[in-house]
Amino acid sequence: MQVPNASIHVFISYASQDATVAAALVEALERHGVGCWIAPRDVKAGALYADAIVRAISGAKACVLVLSESAIASSHVSREIERASSKKRPIIALRIDAAPLTPALEYFLSESQWVEAQTGSMEAAYAKLIDAIRDPTRTAPPKTPAVSLEASAATASAAHRKLRFTWIPLAAGTMFVVALAVLLADKFWISEHAAQEKAVATTSIARAAGAPPQPTISENSVAVLPFMDMSEKRDQEYFADGLSEEILNLLAGIPTLRVIGRTSSFQFKGKNDDLRAIGAKLSAAYVLEGSVRRSGDRVRVVAQLIGTHDAVRRWSNSYDRSFGDVLKLQGELAAGVARALDITVGSDTLQSHDASRNPEAYDLYLRGLYAADRYNSEGFESAANYFQQALDLDSSFGAAATDLGWVLVLQAEFNFVPASQGYERARRSLEAAIRHNPNSSAAHAWLGWVHMAYDWDWPAADAEIKQALRLSPRDSKILICAARLSEALGHWDEALRLLNSAIANDPLFSASYNILSGVYARAGRLAEAEAAERKTLEINPTYSSGPYNLAIVLLARGRRDEALKVIPQAQDPADRAQGLVLIYYALGRRADSDAQLAALTREHASDDAFSIAEAHAYRGESDEAFRWLDRAYAQKVSDLYLVKGAPLLKNLETDPRYKVFLRRMNLPE
Repeated sequence: MQVPNASIHVFISYASQDATVAAALVEALERHGVGCWIAPRDVKAGALYADAIVRAISGAKACVLVLSESAIASSHVSREIERASSKKRPIIALRIDAAPLTPALEYFLSESQWVEAQTGSMEAAYAKLIDAIRDPTRTAPPKTPAVSLEASAATASAAHRKLRFTWIPLAAGTMFVVALAVLLADKFWISEHAAQEKAVATTSIARAAGAPPQPTISENSVAVLPFMDMSEKRDQEYFADGLSEEILNLLAGIPTLRVIGRTSSFQFKGKNDDLRAIGAKLSAAYVLEGSVRRSGDRVRVVAQLIGTHDAVRRWSNSYDRSFGDVLKLQGELAAGVARALDITVGSDTLQSHDASRNPEAYDLYLRGLYAADRYNSEGFESAANYFQQALDLDSSFGAAATDLGWVLVLQAEFNFVPASQGYERARRSLEAAIRHNPNSSAAHAWLGWVHMAYDWDWPAADAEIKQALRLSPRDSKILICAARLSEALGHWDEALRLLNSAIANDPLFSASYNILSGVYARAGRLAEAEAAERKTLEINPTYSSGPYNLAIVLLARGRRDEALKVIPQAQDPADRAQGLVLIYYALGRRADSDAQLAALTREHASDDAFSIAEAHAYRGESDEAFRWLDRAYAQKVSDLYLVKGAPLLKNLETDPRYKVFLRRMNLPE
């Protein structure tokens, strides 16, 4: 909760990569009556970022720095610290890693107070920090070997289509929070038709724990907003959306241009937000917007590039072509944007190498993209049919083959089709796409996903995803695929690095925060896990399993009554049943927990044996847990690839059968 009138007021300086750390810090400080100013939360609409930050530092009694490797490398953090020093504001550093300081930062921080938070409890670190804020002239605490944030809970991982967090019984009838784990709920590609960000009451499950930081806005940064359908019958929305996405993808291929991810840009579809607000939310200096009018074989496109800081139009153009020339039109439009930004690009850069020259096939492909955006069983089935029809007309249509593979993966992941049917067909389509274009990063990434989630072939998954990253190092979806693989193998730091990069490129993709919450939870950083999950719900209040995820985090933090209030809001009955199994057990309501477990078993024995195995393991019923694990293996449950270190299976780890099971999964013991 923001405390604007608190007697103590601090400015929070941090790097964008440390967004959730800063959010959790603000929540803790304000809970203890320390008023905080943090960007972009406290930047008033219409205000210039730089002016707001300068005024905030000048008006603050102290500056709190989240000190990390990312902060040390950040030019805007350096400027904030220099400003605070020049204004003689005490600087108190919360150091979260051991990265060496630059000479400049060492100079400005030489007389600063330090709170080491590399190990140990974050709550203890917050307490020291609050003491230092309330008495900023006192001697800084001695610099001792730091204790990691991760050490406050056991390292753990989990595997399930819902987030899984847990605590382990250490004595009969007593539950202690010692481990917590998470997996992506409803998959990281869940539909992103999110509600517009707005203030939420503090009692809401979507209460923000502090808005995420935004990277310094580069002059060479642009967000492509979905073009408007101005056709007479207003029946070309699929074409307008597809055209916008294709132009975005072309621009994203320019190495010197930062292009905001599609999910974040499309959040503003059909809305009339102020350009400054859009620029602030997306950290974009420009937006590209336009309209499409299609009549028969003719297409008219009008586009303009507008500065978000001053609303001045930098470039505009109109195109009147036949539909058969739409690919050339896209390239010309993207080239016009590049020229307006004084970016020189080669003629080959702004060409799609996966497109079809067959107009009918291309139209079917755009219809498929539009159908897939519904993110439900019918939408995926319709999309797969459209993509297949496009391939029937043009077997060399690489983008159609790639996106057919993508949709088939989703169908298998969501259990809309049998795993063997979906994954095997996806494999064939993705391999065909790579044969047509070996440089298709998306095809490599999704083939890597098949190897990871279905084959449990970790070296093959690693090879494909690394190739995808080499080809498209800034693509948020590919970064998320890589993060999932790192998470499955237990490489938490690498997963966090990849996820923070994904969020920087696509800052309003709610599922990124969902996964980030899970990785923080696996690392035992529960406050940050909660903050990230609340951000998921802030961006998308209807995120299907968000209430379940939040409830389990609250439970892991010992806030059982809050968890019990939140869990009924979970949309999926299986989410509610699973959550209640855990919550009731934690509350000592064994009979109620038994009833929920019976319901879960009755409804999902044939398609979700892993969840049932987790429940039994958590309750100390080892034989039943292994029996259900064997069934999950036979079912080829897609979530099983995250089994290593699953906290709900913690009670099984000393059992020799557990290591045997990991070997069956080709995972290191």
